[in-house]
Amino acid sequence: MAVLFEAFREGLRELGYLQGQNLKIESRWAEGHYDRLPGLAADLVRLKVDVIVTYGTPAAQAAKRATGTIPIVMALIIDPVASGLVTSLARPGGNLTGQSMMSPDLVGKQFEILKELVPKVSRVAVLHNPANPGNAPQVQHAQDAARTLGVRLQLLGAKGPSEIDSAFAAMTSEQAGAVIVLVDAMLQNNRTRIKDLAARHRLPAVYGLSEYAEVGGLLTYGPNRLDMFRHAVTYVDKILKGAKPADLPVEQPTKFELVINLKTAKALGLTVPQSLLSRADEVIR
Repeated sequence: MAVLFEAFREGLRELGYLQGQNLKIESRWAEGHYDRLPGLAADLVRLKVDVIVTYGTPAAQAAKRATGTIPIVMALIIDPVASGLVTSLARPGGNLTGQSMMSPDLVGKQFEILKELVPKVSRVAVLHNPANPGNAPQVQHAQDAARTLGVRLQLLGAKGPSEIDSAFAAMTSEQAGAVIVLVDAMLQNNRTRIKDLAARHRLPAVYGLSEYAEVGGLLTYGPNRLDMFRHAVTYVDKILKGAKPADLPVEQPTKFELVINLKTAKALGLTVPQSLLSRADEVIR
């Protein structure tokens, strides 16, 4: 989160907003503990801030429940329409707007990439966080993709770090041939552990965030979150200049990044096809 927050601050500086001069930032972090979010949101409302910026579905929902008047900018969210946060992308309505990661739509593409990497895979596990309402639409898209590609799906939930190990044990006992890890703050905070478990159980794994590849995860496919956090500043700027969130369409990323870790592929005994390597934005050797 520190890297994302710095990207946001950098975007503010580029537009002339300087901390301590013409801007004051009040930061609140739940660190993946979603039960803390209502209290943090209420605290910001009590401070009468001009704009609330959120990251993720649980944070946006907590902010929306806390205030119907203070503008809320969703810097990154999975599916704001399916989550009931906005009426539509073009006309969000209410006091929320921002950026959709399009993660549910990306799950299908992640399945396709996984199938390209491991053509004979017949059973795929999906690790998600049932406590994160943003995972529900991703799960639905995973089920649709599995049917389309003719693979069996094994859904495994982990509401906290203590449930991750048992989820991987279940993958092995049910003979899953690979795993897709959905976008979630708690899972991301435990990415090194998840990567290690995937390696220990010799499971090819696909993730939605590039940070997993940086710690040794096999393959990631998703939008560039740094770019999205920088771009979120444009919403804040427009709102501070008088625009209403209801009139600012929710935007979607136009570029998605494929990152492949060849070290991990070699350790798993996988040969990455040239068709994937040629499309990769980054190859870690």
